[in-house]
Amino acid sequence: MGLSINQNIAAVNAYRNLSNTQNDLGKSLEKLSSGFRINRAADDAAGLAISEGLRSQVGGLKVAARNAQDGISVVQTAEGALTEVHSILQRMRDLGVQAANDSNNAEARTNINAEATQLREELSRIADATNFNGTKLLNGAGTLNFQVGADGDLNSRIAVDLSSADVTAVADALTTGRYALTGAVDAATVTGDVVFSQDGVDVTVATGAVDATRTAGDLATTLNSDSGFAANFNAAVNTNGQLVVTSKNSSSAVTVTGTGTSAGTGAAGALDFSSHTGAQAAINTIDQQIGDVSTARANLGALQNRFEHTIKNINVSVENLSASESRIRDTDMASEMVSFTRAQILSQAGTAMLAQANQIPQGVLSLLR
Repeated sequence: MGLSINQNIAAVNAYRNLSNTQNDLGKSLEKLSSGFRINRAADDAAGLAISEGLRSQVGGLKVAARNAQDGISVVQTAEGALTEVHSILQRMRDLGVQAANDSNNAEARTNINAEATQLREELSRIADATNFNGTKLLNGAGTLNFQVGADGDLNSRIAVDLSSADVTAVADALTTGRYALTGAVDAATVTGDVVFSQDGVDVTVATGAVDATRTAGDLATTLNSDSGFAANFNAAVNTNGQLVVTSKNSSSAVTVTGTGTSAGTGAAGALDFSSHTGAQAAINTIDQQIGDVSTARANLGALQNRFEHTIKNINVSVENLSASESRIRDTDMASEMVSFTRAQILSQAGTAMLAQANQIPQGVLSLLR
């Protein structure tokens, strides 16, 4: 290479290398100071697109976990109130057992009825007062949907059906003064299908052929053994040997039609502690409500367990997705520090070599002396 002063190629080469080194040094400083390997799309266009998608999913799952926790809180609020409902129903049942004993006089039965009435009023109050963030939970509110996923499909939600946890219906079912049917029934002559009607709903029970030995108690057993009848009514025999059919679901009058029956209506009451027979019928009615509340509590408990498993699954997904996003986007500090040290040394060496290259044209002066 000739000796020239217009073009110092060595200096140009040293400057180019130094510029590249300075650029690498700047990028390393940016990555080390921010903690991110990708600070702009140009750093890794494909990686940026993938990591942003992962970020969206992780963020959605974190919110979904909080939603699931809210679901547990709602379920716990409802189930906690139903715990007290159970206690009230158990006390009312105790009163029914006590009232079924004929050692009680009229005054004692009146006092028993007074306590039962107050307990029923408390059931109504609990049904109206139990709420979560203003949403009533124990009045047959229906279904509440909880978003427990990051996506907008059906698999990202859990539906909580609160219709079975209807304490309002429980309180209504235990209201005193309901209409019941007292049919002047000769059980021995009843035959074929007997139809019980209330509020436009007809329940048909097959009683079989005429049986001269059948009593009102036998007929009551036959009726209560029918699932359709048992879901809506309760059959018992009063002290006069009459068949008493009491509604479980409505305060409307009950009528009965069929061969060997005659219809009649009267105020027998869903809870009637005035007699041994009425108290026994009340026990059966309360038992039905205890069973319904037990089922509702079991359903809520199962939902709480489901929410807890959902949260655990979400947390595992968040952990794994965050790790994947980190591998794509975050800086490996140890590796980047190695690159930074290399660039720093090259920068210092490049600066020194540029200074040396700038001294090369000075040799021309010695030729001109």
